[in-house]
Amino acid sequence: MLAMAESTATEFGTLYNVVSNHIAARYNIPVAISDVLHPNTGNLDGQRIEIDYDQSLETAFFVLCHLFGHTAQWNTSSYYRHLARMQISKPGPGLLAKVRAYERRASRIGLQLLHDCGIRGLDQWLSDWAAADYKYLKHYYFTGEVGNPRRFLIPGAPLLRPLPIPNFRPRQWMARFAN
Repeated sequence: MLAMAESTATEFGTLYNVVSNHIAARYNIPVAISDVLHPNTGNLDGQRIEIDYDQSLETAFFVLCHLFGHTAQWNTSSYYRHLARMQISKPGPGLLAKVRAYERRASRIGLQLLHDCGIRGLDQWLSDWAAADYKYLKHYYFTGEVGNPRRFLIPGAPLLRPLPIPNFRPRQWMARFAN
């Protein structure tokens, strides 16, 4: 079991390998590092996860956990696939609440994935990154400005609780982004 309070780039690389190997072996979902359409940090199609090669190991590790959560969502709900593909600009409070719940749920599934891999001690880290990811997404919806989600990272976000990974069979859907 891995327990960590703070992680170095090398540790994030090790954790990335542990989790990506688990995803491939347990869920039959290959994980690849590739050139993802800029400015995205990763991509998924329900059957495969891609992480952009131009990410720090810490960012890549968060994206991996988060996109696994979305992969589980896509394979259990047509609504989630629809929500992910919407072109959103200046959303009203109702849609924003739905997006927030969708994003939060993906990170909670990602947290359960970490626990399933025996990785403890990163709950606050993942919670902080999930909050930053949502703040970035909301900022993008209202301004159209892309950038680095890390600038929204503030330690001490409300702690997420793991959400059990639903049973699913990976199926290929239209990828979120195409080159």
